[in-house]
Amino acid sequence: MLKNYINIFIYHIKNNKLFTALNVLGLSIGMATLIFAILFWNDEHSYDQWNPERDQIYSVLNDIGQNNIWTSNPATTGPLLKSVSSELDSYCYFYADYAKDVISYNGKKEMISKIFTAQSNFFSFFPFHFVYGDAKTALKDRNSIALSEETAIRLFGNENPLEKLVKYEDQIFTVRGVFKISEKSSVMPNAITTIIEDDLKKTKDQWTYHYGLILKFKNPKASAGIVKTLDRLFFENCTKVYAKMEGLTVAEFIKKYGEPVKSSLLPLPEARLYKGNFPFPEEGGKLQYLIILMGLSILILSLSIVNYINLATANAIKRAKEIGVRKIAGAGKGQIVVQFIFETALTTIFSVLLALVIVEISLPSYNAFLDKDLVLIGSQFYIQLILITILVIIVSGILPAVYVSNFETLKVLKGNFSRSKKGIWLRNGMLVLQFSVAAFFIIGSIIVYKQVNFMAEKDLGFKGAQVLDITFKAKKDKNQFERYKIIKQEASKIKGVEAVSTALFAMGSMENSWSSASYKNDKPFLIQEMGMDFEMLDMLDVKILKGRKLNPAFSSDTISSVMLNQEAAKLLPEKDPLNKILYWRDQKVKVVGVVNDFNYFGMESRIAPMIFFYVTKIDGVRDDIRHVFVKISTDNVQETITAINKFWVQKVDTEYPFEYNFVDKNYAKTYKKYENQRDLFALLNIIVILIAVFGLFSLASFSMERRLREIAIRKTLGAETNILLKELSKQYVVFCIIGFFIGIIPAYILLQKWLENFAFRIDIPIPPFILAFVSLLFLTLTIVLGKAYQVTKVDVLRYLKYE
Repeated sequence: MLKNYINIFIYHIKNNKLFTALNVLGLSIGMATLIFAILFWNDEHSYDQWNPERDQIYSVLNDIGQNNIWTSNPATTGPLLKSVSSELDSYCYFYADYAKDVISYNGKKEMISKIFTAQSNFFSFFPFHFVYGDAKTALKDRNSIALSEETAIRLFGNENPLEKLVKYEDQIFTVRGVFKISEKSSVMPNAITTIIEDDLKKTKDQWTYHYGLILKFKNPKASAGIVKTLDRLFFENCTKVYAKMEGLTVAEFIKKYGEPVKSSLLPLPEARLYKGNFPFPEEGGKLQYLIILMGLSILILSLSIVNYINLATANAIKRAKEIGVRKIAGAGKGQIVVQFIFETALTTIFSVLLALVIVEISLPSYNAFLDKDLVLIGSQFYIQLILITILVIIVSGILPAVYVSNFETLKVLKGNFSRSKKGIWLRNGMLVLQFSVAAFFIIGSIIVYKQVNFMAEKDLGFKGAQVLDITFKAKKDKNQFERYKIIKQEASKIKGVEAVSTALFAMGSMENSWSSASYKNDKPFLIQEMGMDFEMLDMLDVKILKGRKLNPAFSSDTISSVMLNQEAAKLLPEKDPLNKILYWRDQKVKVVGVVNDFNYFGMESRIAPMIFFYVTKIDGVRDDIRHVFVKISTDNVQETITAINKFWVQKVDTEYPFEYNFVDKNYAKTYKKYENQRDLFALLNIIVILIAVFGLFSLASFSMERRLREIAIRKTLGAETNILLKELSKQYVVFCIIGFFIGIIPAYILLQKWLENFAFRIDIPIPPFILAFVSLLFLTLTIVLGKAYQVTKVDVLRYLKYE
């Protein structure tokens, strides 16, 4: 019997090449789209799953008020919590950002990215496999360094690196461990030091937020109690102490400054896809992007299945007499159902194999698109693929099989293939669904494109096209600000250099510092600190709206004068903020100017209140300078950059390479992920339209082939071709209109939701809806009229000779 099924299947493939090709191509495209989404989904959910104690490890987050949840913590929290909580096994402080620097060995220098610093017990939280050494001794003291296997090979080749001395940040470190990272982790460093211990000692009595903090519990269920303890520690050591210092009651202090800090705990397995600030140095997961891709991929596969069912039922007309003969020969409904499901299984399996080929060929481009290294391996993936394949076979096969098995023997042998109204409504409903989804994707693609273009073209409030942002590495025991002054003096002499300045911020980066400020006795507000040199705002072409800019001619401008942006000025209950006194960082400062608002973090974020001050005003800040900005002429750009490069490597830093980026390009990275979403929507739009074409063609073929005898009679009675075309196509125009109006509702709702990600966004316009409707109508008429014209050319005698 199986051999008979296969022979029948092969026979129908040969005689229905077009339908078979459409079936296989439609399903393979849908399966390939879902496979891509599954690979991405599995990768994002694989982070930290290898960690044997993942359910006991939590990151500490702090809500400091005004919807500001910080991943940073004071140095005091861990030791205090350990002293009062019996449920806490251990804690580990770390810096949330990787460093990038040169590590050298015997004169060999290697630029190493992802240098991580944490406390010495880091490997008890992330127990990586050790190639040399072990987790207990790898970071046993301040001068220890642990290297990844890749970094060790770069520095030492095939030598055993243990106890070798390397130089990093003008300090000598001893290599005491080499680890290997074989699974995805929230922390995947190339080198680890315990330099953070120096800073922890300096700030051990301060309640200022500097460090990432992870906790390991003895009992995973202890998290609620730990949170209560953390809240109590902040209340006792901050709220009550500061209230007493100001001579206020706790209630008065809370009324003036807001609620005390509230802590929360983020489980390690959930950290990657947490919707908020990511506490670890690896880039946070793209949760929304992941959900969008998975949802759209499932939708596309569903359309592929609908398309398959439509094609299968359309093709069933040609097999009606075969089914009638088989029933007369004794075949039951069950046998016919099994036969058609078997044929569906063969088609689906072949489609899956073709989909895997498509994925394998396209995977390099897909990886570049997502910045991933996905591969078609893994038991989890293949189990998922098998389950999806079985599900597709069941869903795709049962309906056509049942449909065919219910043909009435005598009627089909007489040539009467008409079916019930329920079947007609089902097929038409599927077509309407395809129109709806196609409308959704066309509208979505246009609006996403418009929003991304809006971000790219919007006036950001600054100009950075000709401004270089140069990485400025600190040197041990050298005053960073004094080094900068020499650079400024010398670099200004280079031909093509128009200005040199520095700032404690970098446009489009996440580098930022916040503190509170207040005016008179008003409630304090958070403000973003923008330390800079005098020329910085002019260099970025940031406009002064009121007052004046900071000026070296006024000695007070280096001590007590500040500027505000418009957002900060609005927080003062004064029409004119000029010459008003703010209380900031325990000092009184005078506002001498107001600058135009400009975007710093990106279009997702609202412009924050900002305070601008001279870079040396805050004690210790002069050593935090990490950027030198150079504005260059538009003439001979490459020659100017080459000259700056030569000056830098010869006179500024002979060890660290010259690294720069244009400010505007650096900022453009803030909406790179949305450019990817735009491209994704465009690609999926093409796929959906292609599947919609298949579905429309199948339904048109099914409907019109049922009406061939009717068309032959009409032609015999003198019906003109244009009349026939109108009659044959009008129902599809109606389906197109219905599908469009159904599709615009979810399109509007979901796109409004997506646009909520942006503080600066477009309003959903009308033209994309009109364009979607015109496109769908044109697509419909092109396919339907083409097919209709074909059937109007039927051989009249062929369809009337038995009448």
